[in-house]
Amino acid sequence: MKFTDDQIADIGEEIINVLKTVYDPEIPVDIYELGLVYDVQISDDADVKIIMTLTTPNCPVAETLPQEVKDKVAEVENVKSVDLELTFEPSWNKDMMSEEAKFELGML
Repeated sequence: MKFTDDQIADIGEEIINVLKTVYDPEIPVDIYELGLVYDVQISDDADVKIIMTLTTPNCPVAETLPQEVKDKVAEVENVKSVDLELTFEPSWNKDMMSEEAKFELGML
C-alpha cells in the first residue's frame, strides 16, 4: 500500500513522539532531544530507516537501546518495517543536543 505525503508526515510525527519516550539511562533527556537520532526516512510503503548514534561507542546500553528504538518504532501504526543503522560518524557531541536538552541538563 502506498501512503500519501500527508500520511507519511503523520507517521513521521508519531515516530518522533515515540523516539521522545526513549531515554539514555545515564542522562535524564530523551534520545531525540539529545541529538542521537541523525535521520528518519520513511518510504511510500512506510518502511522506516533510522540512522542514530550513541553518546559513546562503549555506551553501556549499546546492545539494548537500538533494539528498544526499533521495537517502539515498529509499534507505530502503519509502519511496515524498521531498519536501524547505528553509526559513529559523525561522533556525537554536546552541540547536537536541542536547546531544551541543554536547559534540562543545566548547560544554558
